[in-house]
Amino acid sequence: MNVIFSKIRNLFILFFTIILLSSCGGGIKLPGADARKIPPGAKERMAKNLEEGKGFRVNDVGKNLKGGNFEFATSNELWRASLDVINFMPLASANYSGGILITDWYSEQNNNESVKINIRFLSNEIRSDALDVDIFYKTCETNFTCITEKRESELENELIKEILKKATLYKANQQEANFKPYPKLD
Repeated sequence: MNVIFSKIRNLFILFFTIILLSSCGGGIKLPGADARKIPPGAKERMAKNLEEGKGFRVNDVGKNLKGGNFEFATSNELWRASLDVINFMPLASANYSGGILITDWYSEQNNNESVKINIRFLSNEIRSDALDVDIFYKTCETNFTCITEKRESELENELIKEILKKATLYKANQQEANFKPYPKLD
């Protein structure tokens, strides 16, 4: 019985020694555990934490409530109108938060010439300068020799005009659907 007790005691001492030695600088450091960097007074600690943004004041709870402007694609008329206008083309990328639509190369009849459209949204307002439309043309003589270029064309203006027209209709329909007359008090 003494032998078993002696072995358990030796294991316990060994285990305790390992833990003690590993905590003396060679072990894991916890963040904020350096007492030299922490002010001793409660008021100084509070001021330091507030300066570093670690905490809040009860008086400031309601001051900076800036709810995000979460205008999702279904409520943004320009986004919806743009998707409807170019719905015949396959999309390569549609990033609503980044404000960009990029189509894939599209060719309707002529297999030697393809078109790609990039639409960037500069604003959520329905204005002609809220959109930046770039049209790229790819002309291929054979399968391996293609020329890609950005050209100014009337198609850009037509796309912008059509998108703005649809967006205006969407906005008018939305306002009409949300209209509630003000109750008159007699």
